[in-house]
Amino acid sequence: MGMLIRKLESIAFLSEEERQAIQNLPIRVQALRARQDIVRDGDRPSQCCLVLEGWAVRYKLLSEGRRQILSFHIPGDIPDLQGLHLHTMDHSLATLTKATVAFIPHESLLDLTTRYPTLAGIFWRETLIDAAIFREWVTSMGRRSACERIAHLFCELYLRLEAVGLASEHRCEMLVTQIELSDALGLTSVHINRVLKDLRQRELITLKSRNLTIEAWNELTRTSDFDPTYLHQRRPVA
Repeated sequence: MGMLIRKLESIAFLSEEERQAIQNLPIRVQALRARQDIVRDGDRPSQCCLVLEGWAVRYKLLSEGRRQILSFHIPGDIPDLQGLHLHTMDHSLATLTKATVAFIPHESLLDLTTRYPTLAGIFWRETLIDAAIFREWVTSMGRRSACERIAHLFCELYLRLEAVGLASEHRCEMLVTQIELSDALGLTSVHINRVLKDLRQRELITLKSRNLTIEAWNELTRTSDFDPTYLHQRRPVA
């Protein structure tokens, strides 16, 4: 549960008693293959999923098979936390890569938040930040250019990874393929390829072997009009 504690401490203060209570949550750990559904649209789950290793995605699948990726999730995230109160899933959650996840019974999380009201507030804060990220994605889809969308997403993912100790010095794993970027950003794979090439030629990023280096952070944030306020992180940002 260390990744969950690290994630929550990136947005709020936890007491030692609260950290211990999280550590004591009953969990069932499971290794999953890449692109495996965890919970599907229409399901009524009785547990939440904590990502321990690997990446996951929320997505909607249209009737003709087209997919819209709604968000990317990294270790420390509980992508289906809203399932505590919204009992029917209105989207699907799947692994993006090979992943290790921990399943936490809803009843245990509800008991935790009843016994520790401050933790209930922190989980509520986490869902509000989740909504803030959705708002930023809607803004990107509606008003940002293709270059701005990709640059903005890279800045966001880097800071989220940095907050849980999985990135530093503007270097991180970038486990998203061009097809997945296409499904997330509403662009064709050809357009994604063209923009990535442009960002490399401008020496803003290096993207090789699923590793991202942001070569010019300030310029990349200016290019995408990136303001990290919506992530509401406690720790200083890059």
